[in-house]
Amino acid sequence: MKDFSHVDNFTGYMRKVRAMLNEHGDLGQTVLDMPAGNGKFSESLRQDGFDVTSADINQEKPHFVYANMEAKRLPFDDHSFDWTICMEGIEHVMSPSHLIAELCRVTKPTGRVIITTPNVQNFYSRLKFLFSGVLYMFEPETTRHPAGKLMDRGHISPMTFPTLCYLFTEHGFEVQRVTGDKFKRKAYMPLYALLALINAATIWRRKARYPSVESYRYINQRELLLSRSLIGCWKRVPPHDAT
Repeated sequence: MKDFSHVDNFTGYMRKVRAMLNEHGDLGQTVLDMPAGNGKFSESLRQDGFDVTSADINQEKPHFVYANMEAKRLPFDDHSFDWTICMEGIEHVMSPSHLIAELCRVTKPTGRVIITTPNVQNFYSRLKFLFSGVLYMFEPETTRHPAGKLMDRGHISPMTFPTLCYLFTEHGFEVQRVTGDKFKRKAYMPLYALLALINAATIWRRKARYPSVESYRYINQRELLLSRSLIGCWKRVPPHDAT
């Protein structure tokens, strides 16, 4: 097992996030890509005209900024970036709440934070947990304890969409968009259809009972029910005008 893991190809969640920036971003805006992995995603954004800072602990490229997501403080000033992107990183740290706090800190008041993470709420993950007690992509045999060595722990912190919403709300951010990448185990679609009916009825009752709970507005989306990765974009809530 390598000390640091990253994907070699340009994945579906990378394409989705790149499309979001090109749709809503402006040329020259500052972007933090962390963890930057092999640097492919950062380079694609540079080609699109963004000012990208690639950060990681893997030292894959000489221009990478050394940034340990487990550290107390990221090596960036407050309000440094228009876009702060953490793709497939938050599930690797022991303190996701601290990482989100840091991502929010380094994001400009008008900026946005994008998170992608394995979607433990999809139907395949629910079925796997039902029969094995283990969530999809969080198998214990794939994790390890560094014992003081600088290395990847593996997937140790499953993040649900309601949990992400709670943590971002703590820092004054609200969800702007939720989507996903490729669907997981399409062959199970007939079974998923039955689960979708049960899920829809359950969520409908909870939405009626708790209409102010923001996550219930999104939790029945097709992408959250079927996709391999959850992709969420959060934006800071503007302060209310004084009256």
